[in-house]
Amino acid sequence: MRPKERRESGQKDLFKARLDQIVDLDHSLVKLAGAIDWRFLEDRFGAVYDDDPGRPPLPTRLMAGLAILKHMHDLSDEVLCERWVENPYYQLFCGEEFFQHRLVFDRSSLTRWRQRMGEAKLAALVQESLASAIRMGAARPADFTQVIVDTTVQEKAISFPTDARLMHRARERLVRLARARGIKLRQSYARVGKFALIKHQRYAHAKQFKRANKALRRIRTLLGRVIRDIRRKIADNPSLDDTFALPLSLAHQVRDQRQRQRGKKIYSLHAPEVECIGKGKAHKPYEFGVKVSVATPVNRCKGGQFVLHAKALPGNPYDGHTLAVVIPEIEASVGASLAKIVADAGYRGHNASKEKAFKVYVAGQKRGLSSAIKRAFRRRSAVEPVIGHLKNEHRMGRNHLAGSRGDAANAVLAAAGYNFRLLFLWISILCAWFSATIYRNLQPSETLKPG
Repeated sequence: MRPKERRESGQKDLFKARLDQIVDLDHSLVKLAGAIDWRFLEDRFGAVYDDDPGRPPLPTRLMAGLAILKHMHDLSDEVLCERWVENPYYQLFCGEEFFQHRLVFDRSSLTRWRQRMGEAKLAALVQESLASAIRMGAARPADFTQVIVDTTVQEKAISFPTDARLMHRARERLVRLARARGIKLRQSYARVGKFALIKHQRYAHAKQFKRANKALRRIRTLLGRVIRDIRRKIADNPSLDDTFALPLSLAHQVRDQRQRQRGKKIYSLHAPEVECIGKGKAHKPYEFGVKVSVATPVNRCKGGQFVLHAKALPGNPYDGHTLAVVIPEIEASVGASLAKIVADAGYRGHNASKEKAFKVYVAGQKRGLSSAIKRAFRRRSAVEPVIGHLKNEHRMGRNHLAGSRGDAANAVLAAAGYNFRLLFLWISILCAWFSATIYRNLQPSETLKPG
């Protein structure tokens, strides 16, 4: 069933105060709510629902507004729910007419809505942020035809992976699951496994690597015993095969993998999709998460350096091999054909389509460079502070959403929150400028006193 969308009714209530009578209508969040085309978002997000009978989902403006506020102000779902109840501006932004003293949604509704929409539908928030920027004068359509493309790493909310801790956690998870299913193991190794982990950590810290490796072999042996014990116990009970299939597979892979092996490795048991990516940073040689492509305009818009596109790229692909997918999506997001794509040296040997191959300019090339292209190369580093803001202020630095779909959704929502934050600041600057102009015009003119 499709959502029952909210419309401005203008009705009054004897026992409730309307929000437009409580808040300051010149507040930047109120003006931003009026600038967003909520009908466009309703059409895009409403396409995932059908017309079958059932309980109607929550209104689109409510859920989309919550997603925008969450990533605008770097809030968790729990904190967002707390602030929504006490902040009338948040409620007005989400389409409420009267002040609500209780939540009209559940915290888990945010998770289910993100999962239902997915990356493809959530990209409508980025499109609407760019369209709102054009309508408000913060950007021009011509600003979006020349872009800078770069990649970064969106880290997952996991602890730093070590072989000893991964094997210790795998054994604990298997023991916990076996107890929950009523399987009696020969031994859980809870006490000796903990002491073996502590000994390994102390020896490794003291650089006594022979002793540390001996403790590591002990931890690996304990995990192997638990794996074999569980397999013997569930062999006579086929109904438990599906329950233990994934935990046993992860535990077996963690037990067999080595530090310097090639290929797919497990870096987290609750997030097996995490990848180890090295970007050549001196302070952080390895990052654990997923690679994300970010595109911004070459020339700064009036309202700031907007994000035109953000996409998670699982599998740690080579930067140059991402343009075949990224360029068409950027053009679909901005609604125009790209005339110039500027990238760093990591995009050498790119796989852009034949129509765009000669419009991609990679740092370090020497031939065919005009003065305009040289100026664009000097602007290439403008994407770096944008990535910094996305990570530090809009929840891309540490992703808490589950699975590969959570990685993709978080990257898009971070870009949307960043753009709407720029629009919020743009409105604040305009309001301050108008107020100063009006105040200056209202002041009495100074008259010269007779000498």
